[in-house]
Amino acid sequence: MFAGFEKSTAQVNGQSIAYVKTGDGPPVLLLHGFPQTHAMWAQVAPGLAASRTVICADLRGYGASSKPQGVENYSFREMGADMVALMAHLGYRRFDLVGHDRGARTAHRIALDHPDTLTSLTLMDIVPTQLLLDELTTPVARFYYHWFFLAQPAPLPETMIGHDPDAYFETCLGGWGGNGLSGFAPDQLAAYRAAWRTPGTIRGMCNDYRAAIDHDLALDRADLPRQVACPALVLYGADGPMARAYDVPATWAGRLSDMRAQAIPGGHFFIDANPGDTLAALRGFLTA
Repeated sequence: MFAGFEKSTAQVNGQSIAYVKTGDGPPVLLLHGFPQTHAMWAQVAPGLAASRTVICADLRGYGASSKPQGVENYSFREMGADMVALMAHLGYRRFDLVGHDRGARTAHRIALDHPDTLTSLTLMDIVPTQLLLDELTTPVARFYYHWFFLAQPAPLPETMIGHDPDAYFETCLGGWGGNGLSGFAPDQLAAYRAAWRTPGTIRGMCNDYRAAIDHDLALDRADLPRQVACPALVLYGADGPMARAYDVPATWAGRLSDMRAQAIPGGHFFIDANPGDTLAALRGFLTA
């Protein structure tokens, strides 16, 4: 997995951020979501690297990146600052940014906090955090109950998940993906398991969701009048929970001033299950 990629960590923004890097050309940063690591890009990143410098990083709290104490350290603003600092550390002041799930929420916050750093923005299978929380519907609450379970005070969710991390997180992957675990490559699935079996990662992921309610919601409400100006692509799983509950492009139409949108066959984890169509969509957008 990631054969030929440079594997390293960078000390930036007070954190240790793990990443892989390869290719030559304009830089693109790929950010994963819950409950995964940068390994989710293993079938997409090599194709992008044919014409791009590709960096895949672990968010703080996830994978091999550091896992600070304190809920306040897991806001998308802090996660975003890590990534802007990482790219500056690598010599890139402007770059294309692609995020899935929590990585997409981090990417949206980067676009608001650091607009001059982005050449383009790609958001994968999310609706805006503020909309999801402030206008919560029964179907979304049923599918995305984990937002509120993981946000419970420590150590309740950590203790319950820690009893059998594989059982809990594989239920998340299989349920939102729509096809059980069959859509996940064995080596990528092994990387996810290795990460989520560590108590620090479980704590970090819970703090990520606590911060969404305790910190990110207020930030997003304050930024409601603002639009992201750079070209943006919204990709979403045609058969995923978000597509069933929302008109996903419509939820972003007022927040992205230059938006394209496309449904990809599959569920929430369409990148794992359908890397070919994902790569084609990214190539088409980034080339344009």
